[in-house]
Amino acid sequence: MPMHKLVSFIIPCYRSENTIEDVINEIEGAMDMLVLYSYEIILVNDSSPDNTWGKICELVKEHDEIRGFNLAKNFGQHAALMAGFNAARGDIIVCLDDDGQTPADEVGKLLYQIEMGADVVYARYAHKQHNLFRNFGTAMNEWMAHVMLGKPKDLFVSSYFAARRFVVDEMVRYKSSYPYVIGLVLRTTKNIVNVDVTHRARTVGSSGYTFSKLMGLWINGFTAFSIKPLRIGTMMGGIVACFGFLYGIYTIIKKIMYPDLPIAGFSALMSMVTLMAGMIMIMLGLVGEYIGRIYISQNNNPQYVIRDEVTHEETK
Repeated sequence: MPMHKLVSFIIPCYRSENTIEDVINEIEGAMDMLVLYSYEIILVNDSSPDNTWGKICELVKEHDEIRGFNLAKNFGQHAALMAGFNAARGDIIVCLDDDGQTPADEVGKLLYQIEMGADVVYARYAHKQHNLFRNFGTAMNEWMAHVMLGKPKDLFVSSYFAARRFVVDEMVRYKSSYPYVIGLVLRTTKNIVNVDVTHRARTVGSSGYTFSKLMGLWINGFTAFSIKPLRIGTMMGGIVACFGFLYGIYTIIKKIMYPDLPIAGFSALMSMVTLMAGMIMIMLGLVGEYIGRIYISQNNNPQYVIRDEVTHEETK
């Protein structure tokens, strides 16, 4: 194995002024044991409202292997990852969280599987230490990635993963305004494996993912990389249309056979009309979502905007 492969650690940061230093120290401790690798750390502040950027600047001043990027507004975790991908110089890229829940000291497990031939390695957790809301969000994300993006059912995806250089090079070619890292990985390679690592409980703060952010992430995932929702809508529309046609024939036959039978069923009729109207509105909204994303992408809306960049040399 070649000496001193460069590993790029990319960490999106949001409300992590009290946790990011411990993550950095853990990375350094782990990499000191992996003598065949050199490393760099890229910290991307996603316009955090606290003093996260100030903390990043302090860390850059103290550690020559760290570079910091400050985004002009909150673009989201996946956009922050794309900013890091574009800045990374490593042969292997490792992404992890800023809150200490993803064990940086177990990065050797991910790197080992890369050396064994995997293109991408995702950390898998036997027992996740998230709250019920985040666990529900993770389950929904897994289901969406499987159904909409073709993710193998036995593959677990997470925010802690390692990828080869060619995978990241392909990912940064994606210039649309709505990046979704899992979709980019799945469309680049199928040589993806899992390794089991420990997942820690959060000790400081709370998750930055709200319900609206999770909903936005799910919608982004299936509208950016799949047209299955449109096909599902078409199929459901066809089923409802067939049901309505058959019910119409049934009504005609019943009237012919029983001409004196009074015509009733106003409630059932209104239920069907309401159901069909709701389905039509949902599908129009979905089509509008696709068209709106095409329009925004055609206007070259940026994935992210870097406001500030800091390196160790600049702080001397």
